[in-house]
Amino acid sequence: MRLALVLSEAANGLRRNASMVVSVVLVTFISLTFVGAAILMQMQIGQMKNFWYEKAQVGIYMCTAISPGETCTGGEATQEQIDTVEAQLKSPTLAPFIDKYYFETHEQAFENFKKQFAGNPVADYVTPDQLNQTFWVNLKDPSQADVLKESLSGVAGVESVADQRKYLDQIFSVLNAGSYTAIGIAVLMLIAAALLIATTIRLSAFSRRRELGIMRLVGASNRFIQTPFILEGVFAALLGSVLAGGAIVAIVHWFVQGYLGVRFTGFALVGIDDALVVVPILLVCGGVLAALSANFAITRYLRV
Repeated sequence: MRLALVLSEAANGLRRNASMVVSVVLVTFISLTFVGAAILMQMQIGQMKNFWYEKAQVGIYMCTAISPGETCTGGEATQEQIDTVEAQLKSPTLAPFIDKYYFETHEQAFENFKKQFAGNPVADYVTPDQLNQTFWVNLKDPSQADVLKESLSGVAGVESVADQRKYLDQIFSVLNAGSYTAIGIAVLMLIAAALLIATTIRLSAFSRRRELGIMRLVGASNRFIQTPFILEGVFAALLGSVLAGGAIVAIVHWFVQGYLGVRFTGFALVGIDDALVVVPILLVCGGVLAALSANFAITRYLRV
């Protein structure tokens, strides 16, 4: 009977403040959608890092006729110098770190350059001999690229040793900045949702001030009085959380998997399983946020 009365009071409060409840639902929905999107973005960045860092190569660029540097004083790298570098890659010192490698000649580098810059006028001014012959090395552990740098950077005929991961780091730093921006917006929206929930509960309590006064006179405890208001806030926030969870699943299904998945088949993208991990987080976040905000608001109101 006591529980039924509490639930009845909460339902009455929701009906009386329908417009405010709708506003709480919408704000919670929008704010938690931002939170879910930020979480998914971090998941996506993590997957992309694992995917691309495993594919990242170390480039050992051999000298061309116009290369600067002390190791290129003799101009174009000779066949003997190329063989020396390959011998070091096969040596017991470096071989344990290497998964595989291949050598790219001037002509192969030029063909790849033309494909990469097709339609760009710069391709008309580059000749094969201006492009480096290169050893492309895949390491068993890409984080150990410094081993190759230390071993080959000073070898005659080697212009430079470059780790592709440094270019990936720049891309991921931009993606992380976008993710942190989404998190910042989500935090602001959550603060707005918390304030709106608190305001809604206080207005709901004010509209029922006579009823609350009567309940106090007949000896109702503060907890019994507070519980229906807290349930109102939690119900509205949970409804917004459910909508946000549905939006996250829909975004992953229709946009990430449906639209991006078809166009970027070579990328590891977040899936429905990842979205289903995010949904419970949103539900818990919405429920806890509403419970704390509503409890704070009604407790302060009853002390006035």
